[in-house]
Amino acid sequence: MTPQERRSSVSLALIFALRMLGLFMVLPVFALEARKYPGGDDPALVGLAMGIYGLTQAVLQLPLGMASDRFGRKRVIVLGLLVFAGGSLLAALADSVMGLLVGRALQGAGAVSAAVTALLADQTRDSVRTKSMALVGGSIGLMFAVALVAAPLLTARIGLGGLFGLTCALALAGIAVVLWWVPPEAAHHSEGPRGRLADVFKNPDLLRLNLGVFVLHTVQLSMWVAVPALLVQAGLAHAQHWQVYLPAVVLSFVAMGGLFAMERRGRLRAALLGAIALVLLVQVGLGALVASGQAPTLWVLGLLLFVFFCGFNALEASQPSLVSRMAPTPVRGAALGVYNTLQSLGLFAGGALGGALVKWAGAPGLFVATTLLTALWLVLTWPLRPVGRAGH
Repeated sequence: MTPQERRSSVSLALIFALRMLGLFMVLPVFALEARKYPGGDDPALVGLAMGIYGLTQAVLQLPLGMASDRFGRKRVIVLGLLVFAGGSLLAALADSVMGLLVGRALQGAGAVSAAVTALLADQTRDSVRTKSMALVGGSIGLMFAVALVAAPLLTARIGLGGLFGLTCALALAGIAVVLWWVPPEAAHHSEGPRGRLADVFKNPDLLRLNLGVFVLHTVQLSMWVAVPALLVQAGLAHAQHWQVYLPAVVLSFVAMGGLFAMERRGRLRAALLGAIALVLLVQVGLGALVASGQAPTLWVLGLLLFVFFCGFNALEASQPSLVSRMAPTPVRGAALGVYNTLQSLGLFAGGALGGALVKWAGAPGLFVATTLLTALWLVLTWPLRPVGRAGH
């Protein structure tokens, strides 16, 4: 990477990290802490307050991605982070579950993922873009692990309202990073030729990648409906689950070197399909564990989670990199907006699907569904055409 590419990659990854850390810290404690608010005795309302973020984010990813094509990436990112900070502040001041719901909905309206990834694509060459996207994906994975450790400790001291206040402060820090660290963007958005949204939907390989991110996040969130219970069955108390998650996430970053090596050899398609196969293997393994009726061991679960994060991190790096290459430049923000919309819908669907399947079919039924869904994804992605890289 050139010095500017490193600066762009690190600063934009930091924006993701600051935003996602606040979100992730809320998730492990939200359901329990929300019970202390008026309306907290309604599980449906609590669940809606928790999940509404993903729905409003899904609705606004595409419009804000398209706006970044026309008005500039940085303006949209700053606006989105301000909205996200406002929603966090509203949730911090809430005195009921309905107030939390409104705050969470406003948080989701600050949907900047498409604009941030489009700016990263603008400021990096094709030859290093997967590495840049991996840095972003790695920062998100690391924040997830950090949040699992920090959330219970912070909640005991500052409560759920304090966590939302901290989330607001982290969003404002993200704005400072945009204004003073992210390199200036090229002034081509309003001056260049306009693209058409139809160009995004006419490309079959873009459709395959959009399907891929939807399935990936549906499977990921569905898994986590059952995985914590499996860790408890293996003898690990809930407060110590980070002892499995953190090593699995960190070691999976080390394995990312294999993805970069394959990309340098022009085998990114093979790496993508291999990563999907890893996710599929994990679903089969978890399904076999729960079907056996025996308590799983921590070593087996840890190994399966390590393999899952290897596949997950590789897909989080390679798929948006491929989207940015395949999309015509005038609609790059729109293409990444569609991609991030499907990602958000996958998170929403994963929570709903996982909860419903565990309720009606148990953990075995859940992993049968995730296995079939991942297998279908692998079959539909198989015809993906290799994409060359430029910018040496």
